Amino acid sequence: MSYSVGEVAGFAGVTVRTLHHYDEIGLLVPSERTYAGHRRYADADLDRLQQILFYRELGFPLDEVAVLLDDPDADPRAHLRRQHELLTARIEKLQKMAAAVEHAMEARRMGINLTPEERFEVFGEHDPAQYEDEVRERWGHTDAYKESQRRTASYTKEDWKRVNEELDALHARVAGLMDSGAAAGSEAAMDVAEEHLRFVKRSYYDCTHELQARISELYVSDPRFAEMYDRIRPGFGRYLRDAIVANAARHVN
Repeated sequence: MSYSVGEVAGFAGVTVRTLHHYDEIGLLVPSERTYAGHRRYADADLDRLQQILFYRELGFPLDEVAVLLDDPDADPRAHLRRQHELLTARIEKLQKMAAAVEHAMEARRMGINLTPEERFEVFGEHDPAQYEDEVRERWGHTDAYKESQRRTASYTKEDWKRVNEELDALHARVAGLMDSGAAAGSEAAMDVAEEHLRFVKRSYYDCTHELQARISELYVSDPRFAEMYDRIRPGFGRYLRDAIVANAARHVN
């Protein structure tokens, strides 16, 4: 049984030109030729081609492949053992590379390119990554979420520190207004709510007054937000929500 060069190219997933080249350099010389000079490959030729492609896949140059295959002291089982060892080593390396890529993908997905130590340093006990699945489920379809993910994917530890410091300063201003007795609907409170909106636009996504007001409802309805804000001042979340809603109404009217 013999096969044409086109048939062998189809079997092996290589080009006819590649087989011609292997013939020209003596790496794979077909066992037969027709009267017209056309190449015909026997089963033994296919076995040799398989060996060639194994070594090529492992990165061996053609001249080294020729030396390996033409070694008179090597039998087919020796080649298979060598290839198995090389392939096992390649698999282990690729698995490690895949794990590293998955780790990088997860970091990108969370939008926090920080080590655990850095996350603790920046966010303390409040690590936003713990809510990532919930946030993605609720908002992942929105343009705002996608824009936020794109922006924060490149944030460094210094960027996150800057963002947190800006937010802490805003919270301090809100707390000061509460301490002074200013109403949540006062001009001063609404001005801080407007600055809060500008902060979100600078740091995360192009937020509207309407979206800001909708999200601020979580400051009251979600116990986790309420508890976090109550640590700043009792009733802080409700006061900030009311200021944001009042500011949104101011810009509608």
